[in-house]
Amino acid sequence: MDTDAVLRLLQDVAEKVINPRFRKLGDDQVQEKNPGDLVTIADHESEELLTRALLEAYPDAVVLGEEAEATDPDLLARFAAADHGFTVDPVDGTKNFVHGSPDHAVMVGEMRDGVVVRGWIWQPQHEAAYVAERGAGAWLNGERLTLTEGAGSPYRTARRKWVGKELGDLGTLELTWACCGVDYPHLVAGDSRAHVYNHSKPWDHLPGALILTEAGGHIGMIDGDPFDPRRLGPGLVCAPDKDVYDEVVAAVQPLR
Repeated sequence: MDTDAVLRLLQDVAEKVINPRFRKLGDDQVQEKNPGDLVTIADHESEELLTRALLEAYPDAVVLGEEAEATDPDLLARFAAADHGFTVDPVDGTKNFVHGSPDHAVMVGEMRDGVVVRGWIWQPQHEAAYVAERGAGAWLNGERLTLTEGAGSPYRTARRKWVGKELGDLGTLELTWACCGVDYPHLVAGDSRAHVYNHSKPWDHLPGALILTEAGGHIGMIDGDPFDPRRLGPGLVCAPDKDVYDEVVAAVQPLR
């Protein structure tokens, strides 16, 4: 499938099973995987449709879906070892979706030989399509994306217990938009100076990581190691450049 075809797939799936449920979910259509970790009928149905279509096009690929991984503990290892794989986040920002916030997204990332090569984020309520191809740039609704320096913008974290914590001279951490498919575009737009994440789940970060780096930004592990799309590590720091990344990594170590 070419890049445009995968984007159309995301849009079609959102139109079929996500948008009709937005602000119309019944109590029986929402469950807790863990305390505070919600999943909906839209998550399950969209992941099934996306996974089926990707495997039809790429039968030898490993598809790592967020909901499938929750019931198949070996799936992440198979993805990490695969020559070719896709990540699927069927409704990124599920809690936002459940509470009627438009800040949610459908995301797919593609990895070959341990390298992220393509990424897609579709924000259905904002009608915003973010696409990136390794070495070919990042795009928003067909327009080339260039990172805007967020000097003066807040440093943000997705780890709620770190909200309000001081990063030394860098300032106070504020909350992200609680949806990686919305967070990364805001960082590229300069609405944040940097983002700090307490996990590196591939389905959450592969598409945004490629969009960020292709737009001119930098991403790495919170411990200073290079970004590894296959690694469930201690967390990530996303920044407009390597210098800001290094500053944040040093400042955040006392919080860990």
